[in-house]
Amino acid sequence: MTRFLVRRLLTAVLTLFAVSVLSFLMFFGLPRDPVSGMCPKNCNAERLERVREELGLRDPLPEQYANYMKGIVTGRDLGSSQGGRCDAPCLGYSYVNSEAVTDTLARVLPVTLSVVLPAAVLWLVLGVGLGMISALRRGTVLDRLAIGFSLAGASMQLYFVGAVLLLVFTYNLRITPVPSYTSIFDNPVKWASGLVLAWVALAFLFSAIYARLSRAQMLETLSEDFVRTARAKGLAKPKVYGRHALRAAITPIVTIAGLDVGSALGGTVITETTFGIQGLGRTAVDAVRSGDLPTIMATVLISAVFIVVANIVVDVLYAAIDPRVRLR
Repeated sequence: MTRFLVRRLLTAVLTLFAVSVLSFLMFFGLPRDPVSGMCPKNCNAERLERVREELGLRDPLPEQYANYMKGIVTGRDLGSSQGGRCDAPCLGYSYVNSEAVTDTLARVLPVTLSVVLPAAVLWLVLGVGLGMISALRRGTVLDRLAIGFSLAGASMQLYFVGAVLLLVFTYNLRITPVPSYTSIFDNPVKWASGLVLAWVALAFLFSAIYARLSRAQMLETLSEDFVRTARAKGLAKPKVYGRHALRAAITPIVTIAGLDVGSALGGTVITETTFGIQGLGRTAVDAVRSGDLPTIMATVLISAVFIVVANIVVDVLYAAIDPRVRLR
């Protein structure tokens, strides 16, 4: 198991290194002036030249990348125009927001985490549970209702579902407040009430997909020889379905769940825009519109980290579900 985890961690480090190199070259290796995009329009020629000097753009490209990575690991001095000393992990300075990029991320990352993680729990529990029950009650009214729910959810878009939820529960019935973010440490009730519609919208759409996938995997697993053997030996249905069939059917679901959660943590742009919440997704879009290169690079790296970590978690769960994975 230790070797298995070490190999996965080494692969993750190499992947993040490749992402950092490619993103750096994309913004600083191309034959153009990156400073003109990072600095607001009111920057004069003197300030632009000072910024180039402080960023070290006169240095060779490998040295620039080394300084960038040094800032992430140990911090670096960005100069007076960029706020002075930047502690690790230093991801640069945003002239558009007039603050260090890490300060921007510290403000928006909790918002995205608060939207995605509770919604992920909801869509996994609802989707997988509904799919499993539908497979075990194949051909019944419950199965038909589950299929209809899956088709309805898979055919809708989040901005439509979100708009309907806002119209019904916020503006007409006034059951929920206007979506907003409050730290869970300040007021847990206000935190939940401000994000509940975003959770429901994400959970409805994703659970529909997971219900169909879980149903198909469970039906396939129930026809396997080892399940029929367990039934022939007289094992109780909860053991046959829970310990044997579910464990075999859930493996591909874990894979998709890891990728979905990792991608969602990288930025739920449509969700945040629909409900007026400023998270990582909207921050990335705003940075692209304003040419804020340090913030764009930071969001790319953070998104890559989320996806890589999600894949590591999936690999660990694989090893727990299927012991044969540990031997690879």
